[in-house]
Amino acid sequence: MLDLISVGAISTVLGAVASGTASEAGKWVWQSAGSLVQRILGRDVAAPVDQRQVERLARQVHEAIQRDPGLARDWDTFARTVQRAAGARSVPRLPAASRNFTNRQRVLKALDEEAGRKADGRPRVALLHGPEGIGTSEIARCWGGREAERRFKDGQVWLDLRSGPGGRLEPGAALSEALRQLGVPDGEIPPSVERRAEFFRRCVADLALLVVLDHATSAAQVLPLVATAPGVVTVVTARDPLLQLPALRIPVGPLAEKYVRRLLEATAGRPAVDAARAVLPSVIADCGGSPYAVLAAAPRLAAAPRVATVPQPRTERQQLPAMNERDAVRTAIEHAYRSLDPVTARAHRLTALRPWPVVTAALTARAANLALPDAARALDVLAANQLLDTTPEGRHRQRPSVRAHAEQEAAREDGMAVCSAAVGRVLDGYLHFAEPTARAALPQSWRSPEPADTDQELAYGSQGEAVAALAAESANLAEAVAAADEFGRPDTVCRLVRALWPVQLKAGHLDVLLPALHTGVRTADTHFPGTRTAGTMHAHLGFALTALERYEEAERELLAAARDESAAGHVRGHASAVEGLGLLRLAQWRWEEAYALFDQADGLYAGIGPGDEGAADLPRARALLERHRGRALTGMRQPEAARERLDAAVRFFRAGGDAYNTARALTDLARTHVDGTRRASPAEQAAALPLVDEAIAVLEAERADHHLAYLRRLRALCVSPEAGPSGPSGPSGSSTPTPGPGPRP
Repeated sequence: MLDLISVGAISTVLGAVASGTASEAGKWVWQSAGSLVQRILGRDVAAPVDQRQVERLARQVHEAIQRDPGLARDWDTFARTVQRAAGARSVPRLPAASRNFTNRQRVLKALDEEAGRKADGRPRVALLHGPEGIGTSEIARCWGGREAERRFKDGQVWLDLRSGPGGRLEPGAALSEALRQLGVPDGEIPPSVERRAEFFRRCVADLALLVVLDHATSAAQVLPLVATAPGVVTVVTARDPLLQLPALRIPVGPLAEKYVRRLLEATAGRPAVDAARAVLPSVIADCGGSPYAVLAAAPRLAAAPRVATVPQPRTERQQLPAMNERDAVRTAIEHAYRSLDPVTARAHRLTALRPWPVVTAALTARAANLALPDAARALDVLAANQLLDTTPEGRHRQRPSVRAHAEQEAAREDGMAVCSAAVGRVLDGYLHFAEPTARAALPQSWRSPEPADTDQELAYGSQGEAVAALAAESANLAEAVAAADEFGRPDTVCRLVRALWPVQLKAGHLDVLLPALHTGVRTADTHFPGTRTAGTMHAHLGFALTALERYEEAERELLAAARDESAAGHVRGHASAVEGLGLLRLAQWRWEEAYALFDQADGLYAGIGPGDEGAADLPRARALLERHRGRALTGMRQPEAARERLDAAVRFFRAGGDAYNTARALTDLARTHVDGTRRASPAEQAAALPLVDEAIAVLEAERADHHLAYLRRLRALCVSPEAGPSGPSGPSGSSTPTPGPGPRP
């Protein structure tokens, strides 16, 4: 027990529980922790929002339980019900390297030396830097593949830091993707960037792992993903040396001429290279030692090896100066572009008008006004000519330099009117996709977009399939919001943000969506102040900020949502915003304030008459408020009053066949008897057990795995007060506990 009541152990438990609040089950554990901490300290205390506050609270708890053995036993009971971190559950691998890798022995040796350096508490980080197209990404993949079995038996994480909206993946989104690659479910990924970074470091602490951070633009983008674990090596690729990053800097220069020729032979074929010997010196000079330029030149040599310029005298050819790498990339792009047929060239130009994170055939079809098969063919041609990169998942992206060249050509060849029309078609296409898909994903929610006259209903096999379709396009939809804002389409901005609600609610992706949500708020305040649209924009941002544990910002947005909905006379929206404030207070362990806000929301709902808008949703909305008030009363340590509220919610959801909310209310009700914060009496165990069993039976049919895991741990406490879910693998000694898994809210 002593291991679990030291300051360090208490801090670890509190930090671990705080890291799990992205899931419903994690919220239960967090609220139990709040109730117990307040009981130990004998006063109300706000929930900690960062590690400094967690450590200060841990010291206060430690001092209190040293004076009271009973409270020490209660803390020990709670700590033992907190599940230990599962850590990595899969072995990710890097994308396959090219078969034609050549002449980088000096760089590979430097990587070997950094990876083999003695572990001394400093992170092993190597930064490969050089101009675009010089091959830093390929070096990282080749070296990682070569060393996979020898150094990195637990896997290799690869992140393209250029893959987010605007061509930049933010640290929070990068951490989420790294944890997913390690097998951590979304419901167990901590909400805030700070806690996510700490959780990532704990997950990799005992692993032999390579982390490749490709296309970094700043040290700030990289640092949250750098771990000091002795078995972890981080390789970063960037154009610039990122002087603020503590790393071994390895400059990557151009290929020597003989290796340029060797790469041309490997990609275009030796017969094509031999046949083009008359122009080969100028081709090699144009490549400037850039692997990208070589790969871009290869298709032209292979397709027309004997079409050439007039052969030059040998002495003159020998004097051709090689281009620098940057000029070589520009020249290669220009040559590749000039080789395109007119339809493909136009599709290339009009697709490049925005930095779309993913280039799809549907997007290109809209931009260039092509049939879908013609757009798909154009993308194949562009990829073959190195004007599109293909991701390991088979999706297309544009290099920054390629996009910049195409955008310049579009301005010169097509003009502003044509370019604006192309972007407008893409935005219209995303509206026609996103709005009906959002309704299919959340058909019962009044927050889903209203049908438009021009909408064509899209068929999905299930709500989950519709959510997945929206999630797959979430980065491009966020970029579409930015484009609509720039092109002066405020209505489109707000409609697209509203259509993102199912992704925000069910799939997360909050780090990717947050800039779009901020744009929605700014646009609504400027163009639609005091309207339902403004209320919706503020509410969606407020809910996202609550989930990200940015509580002060969330409160401002939810108050603004309540203000605008009230001004618009939208009672249901006003009540929902007030309810959101109550949920925020629950997360902050401010139980009495939460209860008062739920009462206020209920009073607003009472103003909706039988024939008014929202009347059909009213019984369900008020049942949810009963559940929330029961949760607040549980935090206030008023179990009898909490049970009355929660029992009413259970009866309503059970009668209506709402399986998921029935199970959630049953879980809340069971927690008023047994929640792991103290040793339960036999009577309390007996009261909780049938509630837990009913919730388990309901959710097994729903396949709600995260919630079920929490319920099974709760059931273990119902069977025996000494039994916890941890058993022999539970927290002890230096183990690191974290909350159990649970579904993302």
